[in-house]
Amino acid sequence: MDAVPTPPDPARPRPSEGTSTAVETDGVRLHVVRLGPEDGPPVVLLHGFPECWYGWLPVARRLADAGYRVLVPDQRGYNASEKPSGVAAYRLPTLAGDVAGLIESAGHETAHVVGHDWGAAVAWWLALDHPERVATLAAVNVPHPTVMQRTLRRSWDQRRRSWYVAFFQVPRVPELVARAGNWRRFERTMRASSRPGTFDAADFERYRAAWGQPGAITAMIHWYRAAGRYPLPERTDPVEPPTLVVWGRDDEFLRTEMARESLAYCRDGRAVLVDGTHWVHHEHPGRVADHLREGFERGPVP
Repeated sequence: MDAVPTPPDPARPRPSEGTSTAVETDGVRLHVVRLGPEDGPPVVLLHGFPECWYGWLPVARRLADAGYRVLVPDQRGYNASEKPSGVAAYRLPTLAGDVAGLIESAGHETAHVVGHDWGAAVAWWLALDHPERVATLAAVNVPHPTVMQRTLRRSWDQRRRSWYVAFFQVPRVPELVARAGNWRRFERTMRASSRPGTFDAADFERYRAAWGQPGAITAMIHWYRAAGRYPLPERTDPVEPPTLVVWGRDDEFLRTEMARESLAYCRDGRAVLVDGTHWVHHEHPGRVADHLREGFERGPVP
């Protein structure tokens, strides 16, 4: 009898999507997907909530085809990466330290660093705490951390949009709600907040596999809990690396005004508004990749 082939793990890359490796950084083991030529200029793509490495795949492929060496980690707590216990392990400076260590472990002095959603928050903090590791910074649909803090204090509209942050502070209940109906709420939210057809059934097969990893959902929500329990100081020191803010104008979670306001905290900043939603890197991966490449050219060669 012929052996039945083992089906591919939806949470891991297929051969055409890149190669998996494990990297020890900052005391944790991260799963990292690599694409593109080994001698290409390095780019690190950081996903947000509730995604994983897979969320950057359409953009990563385009950058790899353009000659970049692309590193896409599952950030700590997500999918196939290590999931430390305790909320304190998910403070933003610690998460930024993971990426600084990843760049060093990959044998690079610096890299172009790109983040979306929570990944953008990590990228901003990395550029503030470890500017020597960042050739250029690109933040997709998340503002400078001080702009976010001040907007939350001043804007009832933004507080309304960010209601889920308060809900995630509750113990255990968010995890139960997220798991209900085979992750029905996550899927509905991502579909409802994006343009029709942005995500398909195959995408959610991949995401469900990532969300269902042991300990993943609690670790993912701990990012929000850490933000609530360990508030960060306002940073007004300028972001030194050349910075690009890419923003989908129809983001229902975050006010568009914050994109341009973030430039006041950058030594060399530029904003590009795109006809899209919070998920603009899925809706327009080609345009986003083109804007990123233009941004990379403004910085030193890593």
